[in-house]
Amino acid sequence: MKALIIITLFISSLSFGQKLKFKVVGQKDTTVFLVKYYGKGLYYADTAEMKNGAVEFNGALQKPGILALLLPGQKYFEFIYNNEDVQLETQGPEYVESMKIKKSEENIIFYDYMKFLSTKRQEANKISEERTKLKKEDSEFKVLSDKIDVISKEVIAYQKNLIETNKTKLVGKIVKMGMDIDIPEAPKDANGKLIDSLFAYHYYRDHFFDNVDLKDERLVNTPIFHSKVETYFGKTMMIQHWDTIIKYAFEFCDRLDPKSKTFEYCVSWITSTYEKSNIMGMDKVFVMMGDRYYCSKNAEGKSPATWVKEDKLKELCEKVNTQKNLVMGVRPPNISLRDTSDAKWFDYYSLKSEYTILYFWDADCGHCKKTTPKMQELYKTKFKDRNIEIFSVCKAIGDDFPKWKTFVKENNLTFINVGVTESLYKAAMEDARQFVPKYTSLDALNYQTTFDIFSTPRIFVLDKDKKIIAKQLSISQLEDMMDKLQHKEDSPKLFPPDPEEDEQMTH
Repeated sequence: MKALIIITLFISSLSFGQKLKFKVVGQKDTTVFLVKYYGKGLYYADTAEMKNGAVEFNGALQKPGILALLLPGQKYFEFIYNNEDVQLETQGPEYVESMKIKKSEENIIFYDYMKFLSTKRQEANKISEERTKLKKEDSEFKVLSDKIDVISKEVIAYQKNLIETNKTKLVGKIVKMGMDIDIPEAPKDANGKLIDSLFAYHYYRDHFFDNVDLKDERLVNTPIFHSKVETYFGKTMMIQHWDTIIKYAFEFCDRLDPKSKTFEYCVSWITSTYEKSNIMGMDKVFVMMGDRYYCSKNAEGKSPATWVKEDKLKELCEKVNTQKNLVMGVRPPNISLRDTSDAKWFDYYSLKSEYTILYFWDADCGHCKKTTPKMQELYKTKFKDRNIEIFSVCKAIGDDFPKWKTFVKENNLTFINVGVTESLYKAAMEDARQFVPKYTSLDALNYQTTFDIFSTPRIFVLDKDKKIIAKQLSISQLEDMMDKLQHKEDSPKLFPPDPEEDEQMTH
């Protein structure tokens, strides 16, 4: 019986965990929130009632990282939680400057550091303000610049000492993560000439995460970690080209423990960021990340994305499998369908054009009714004579067939027009083998699914090898791009930019 009581008491004490106590002098009784970071986002972690300025939370419910106490009026102050009791006392409005650490080794170091930074920042700002009144050639300008350099060196020395003396503490890793790496002097040849003029950039990029312990998943629960990842993949660090982003995203994510929160966060952030990107072609990053880290199988025969529910994973992978054939640099499936005569077959792989424009439209679509005649004007005036072919695919089943034929005739569309006609559709439904593979393919008969056409109009630009080089363009953007590709920049523009149309076509 005694053993049972001891075990019960032991379990009870473990479940309560560390205490997070706060005292905010002068704060009225109110509801306050404990909030936590996951990347750059702040999320509610716990709620409690503050009485006489005091409140307490159970630390066992939280994960190590940077947390904050959120007060009324969106006021909050941050602190480090690393599986230890935390007891802080402060008062507004300057919560950091007024902070007293009653208990917590991590936060004694953390707040001393923040107060030191604040003091040095004020000193540097004051000197910098004085310097703005001078010209660079003034002797005093250099004196003030040297003073700013001294302050910077003091800060770096403080940071390095903090890191060296707190290697086992979370605060040490957080401070180190926020520091830039030291870049060595660029190597030179025997004549003293730089071997690589971009050495500093290459070194900085290749060693960008040297100060980040990527094996410590606690760091994900800080805004600094997100800032590092976002900077690394941002335009100041990396050429914003889909293949470049993919190369470094793979290299980075492959370094991470696939069972860690660090892996989960980085893979999720990169994938979702480029899925939502409005930059043409960046969807390729989403597709390739999805294919590698969501839709593949690990050693256990499961998706590496263990955090995603099965139904969501299935939905994502279906999208990835479709989009894999529609990203930049890929040759999409051929389309071979009948023209308005419902007898003659055309396919775009057979075209010997320098460029091919795949144009998906609907004769009943209001936007298509405006765009398609413009496409004809471009073809007649510019594209045809410059070996640019337009291969258009239109809805043609049921009542859409006569509407399509009428629109083609009334607008004198002279580029290639094909569609899945009513007769072709019915015959294929009975037995597709009479057409596949002799005349067409299942990809072509199901072109809406194959090319992800769920809204129209839709444009793809293909090179001479029928590989995608652009998509989701408006008419004015298409004209401008083709003029530039064929070095006809000075060619008069038939269609100036139309903000409304540009917005509709690129989203």
